[in-house]
Amino acid sequence: MPIKREYQRLTQRTRQMLSAAETANVDFKREASGVKSSDLVALANAPFGGTLLIGVDEFTTEDGVQRGKIVGCEVDDNARLMIINKATDCYPNVEIQIYIENLRLKPVMRIEVPSGNLKPYCSPRGEYSIRTEGRNRALYPEELLLVFMDREGEKFLSRFRTAVSQLESQVGGINLSLSRDMSAVAEHIHDLDDQLQRTLGRLGSLTDSTKKRSRNLLQTLKDSQESLEKLERHLLETSYIETQQRALQRLEEKMDRLSESLTQDKKSHIDG
Repeated sequence: MPIKREYQRLTQRTRQMLSAAETANVDFKREASGVKSSDLVALANAPFGGTLLIGVDEFTTEDGVQRGKIVGCEVDDNARLMIINKATDCYPNVEIQIYIENLRLKPVMRIEVPSGNLKPYCSPRGEYSIRTEGRNRALYPEELLLVFMDREGEKFLSRFRTAVSQLESQVGGINLSLSRDMSAVAEHIHDLDDQLQRTLGRLGSLTDSTKKRSRNLLQTLKDSQESLEKLERHLLETSYIETQQRALQRLEEKMDRLSESLTQDKKSHIDG
C-alpha cells in the first residue's frame, strides 16, 4: 500500500507539534525559501532526527509561551524541488520525507528528517551543525571526533562480523574436509589390517613349509658330512699318507746335505 503524502486536514502529529514550542526535534519555518541546508544537516545529525513545519509562524500566548501558528505556504512542485535540492546539496545527502497537509485551508509542508546513518553531515559550505534546545549550533571538535569514532566503529564491527562469518564458514569447511579425510584414513587402516591378517596367515603356512624344508636340508647335510668323513679316512689310509711320507723323506735328505755343507765351511774357515 503506497504511503499517503497529502492530507486535506492536519494530521494528529502536526497538531501535537503546533501545540508545543520549538524543540530539539521541531523547527518552524515561514516559507520554503527560509529553509537552509544547515537546517536539514542539524536535524540529520541529531540523535533522533526531527521535523520542519513550513508555513508556520511562532507566536507568544497570553501566558508567555511560544506556539506555532499556521499561516500557509506554497506547496507546489517548485517548493518541493527547492527543499529536495537543499537536501541533496548536503554531504552526505540528507534523506527527507515530504508531506502536504491542511490543503482545504492554509496548506503546510511537513518535512521529516530521520537521524542519518552516515553522520556527521555537513552543509555545502562545510558547516557541521546539530539541533539542540530549539536551535541549531555548530558541532564542537570533540563531538565531531566522537561521531567519526562511532561511525568507524560501526564499520569495523560490520567488517569484523563479516570476517568472523567467513572464518566460521572456512572452519566448517575444514572440519568437513578433515572428517572426510579421517573417514578415508579409517577405511584405509581397516584395509591394511585385513591385509596384515591375511599376510600373517600366509606366514604361518610358510613357516610350516619352511620347517619341512629345513629338516630335509639337515638330512642332506648329514649325508654329505658322512660322505666327507669317508673320503677323509680313505685319503689317510692310502696315497695321502704315502705322499706325505715321501715329502718328509725328501725334506730330511735336504737337511742332511745342508748340514754337511755347513760343517765343511766351518772347518775350512778354522784351517785358514
